[in-house]
Amino acid sequence: MALRREPTARQMRLAVELRRLRDAAGLTAREAAALLGVSSAQISQIESGLTGVSEKRLRRLAAHYVCTDEVFIDALVAVATDRTRGWWEEYRGALPTPFLDLAELEHHATSLREVQFLYIPGPLQTEDYARAIFCDRIPELPQEELELRVRHRMQRKVILEGPDPTSYAALVHEAALHIRVSDRTASRAQLVRLLELSEADHITVRVIPFNLDGFGGTWTPMMLAGGAVPKLDTAVRDAPHGTAFIDSEAQLGVLRALFRKMEAVSLDPARSRDVIYRLTKEL
Repeated sequence: MALRREPTARQMRLAVELRRLRDAAGLTAREAAALLGVSSAQISQIESGLTGVSEKRLRRLAAHYVCTDEVFIDALVAVATDRTRGWWEEYRGALPTPFLDLAELEHHATSLREVQFLYIPGPLQTEDYARAIFCDRIPELPQEELELRVRHRMQRKVILEGPDPTSYAALVHEAALHIRVSDRTASRAQLVRLLELSEADHITVRVIPFNLDGFGGTWTPMMLAGGAVPKLDTAVRDAPHGTAFIDSEAQLGVLRALFRKMEAVSLDPARSRDVIYRLTKEL
């Protein structure tokens, strides 16, 4: 089997989980290879995401690692045997890989929770709003890539507007509602669209108001994507070096707690809609 040149974030997550199971069992790669009847190089390739693993081999590995969590094993098998080539594949080689990894993560997520402070969350953006954000990049994007990024962002909306929408909760700081990334017309259109989306049963929009005391320590924009089981949850954060996909249980625990803290101080959905509606009238 040919080695992958660039494993996706989803493929890497499977590799990481298999490595964690082996480490928990106290086995070396050489010992795991002997139990499976393969070379240690093959175990290394599986655990680095450079090659896949069949359902039969994955279940044998789980048995050798004495993993008795059948639901978790089934979830790993689903990842290992998934052959989905989603809409994002048309952008491979045209856009940075994290754009594709994010779309794939959203496609498979059982739920999505997002916090943003300066921008409306991506899946809720209008085309004009998204274009204004990408136009503000330094260095300036070539026109062709700019349009590709806008089109990609618009296609991400399938998770909310498609035939099988994903449960989505957004915490948006009031600052993001005031900041005009484009002109007055585009800003108002974005707020109107946000109001419309907030009425959907599967979408919850809550506003974090300006007038909160002691809020500085929770300034953490992020997305939390629910996995098939909690062990496969993923957090996504923008970092100086690019998009970071976080799967450490310790870090996930901190980010989940931060989300709950921010959710607790945000306005309820009805009051949030009142705030958004008032701002549309002021524009």
